[in-house]
Amino acid sequence: MDDELLERGREIQGRLWPQVRAGGGDFPAARLAPDFFRYVAASAFGMIWSRPGLAMRDRSLVTVAQLAALGRSEELRAHLAGALNVGLTRDELVEVLMQTAIYAGVPAANEALRVAADVLGGPEPPGPPDEPGPLKDGGT
Repeated sequence: MDDELLERGREIQGRLWPQVRAGGGDFPAARLAPDFFRYVAASAFGMIWSRPGLAMRDRSLVTVAQLAALGRSEELRAHLAGALNVGLTRDELVEVLMQTAIYAGVPAANEALRVAADVLGGPEPPGPPDEPGPLKDGGT
């Protein structure tokens, strides 16, 4: 395996998931098959993600859409978190997941939005009422 590709891949993974760079990204599958995850770092991230043709932000958005369309919920969960780390907004991610319904079907979009709700959080809760009432003024 090319050490330069591995290093580039790990740098990109560290930008997507800073906890990986800080040494906190260890997970059971990586302990089980470390050679596989070195291969992924070198090939997917070192060879493809590092290419100059698309910005990392754009690659991240494309990856989220593809994972949603394929129904790969656990990978989607990780890449949604990574997308936030490379500058995508919650609203942009929700839009791309909604568009998934058109090209990959409503069930794929439903599942992707369910995962996104876990990662990105649901809608903002409503604020307190503007007028005095039984809940606002202590129940009187």
